Amino acid sequence: MTTKTKVGLPSLLAAILILIISLIVPDSDLQHKANQTAAVCRVIDGDTIELCGGERVRYIGIDTPERDECYFQEAKEANEKLVLNKKVKLTKDVSETDRYGRLLRYVYVGDLMVNRYLVRQGYAYASTYPPDVLYSQNLIKMQHQASLEKKGFWGEKCYPK
Repeated sequence: MTTKTKVGLPSLLAAILILIISLIVPDSDLQHKANQTAAVCRVIDGDTIELCGGERVRYIGIDTPERDECYFQEAKEANEKLVLNKKVKLTKDVSETDRYGRLLRYVYVGDLMVNRYLVRQGYAYASTYPPDVLYSQNLIKMQHQASLEKKGFWGEKCYPK
């Protein structure tokens, strides 16, 4: 017996509404926040940062070890080296924020997507939360490569959750 995943009608309608709004009102606040640049003043952990304006940003599509888990410090330090005290570009997928009020974004330093880099180097693993799935297949491929090459936590025998 196989199980099929259904996309709920409310989720589908919300995604369609967001698309319509973005096409009708391209200069809206929603679009402004969808592609913005900001300075990073604090790194919370491997997948969360704080902008100099005080907003927190959770990286889309990845998860890193928590404070009490193996490779937490390495993931946080890798993130700090990439983004701390730098201007980053933030791009949105579908969702604006998570349940904790953090912005959900793909984070770039220049042309480097930080989300992808952290997965490819074994500091993070791919973690898909629909409807934010724009790069999920690519992140899964990056994770596979990192695990084959035993990069980061894959080489430390402290695999993610």
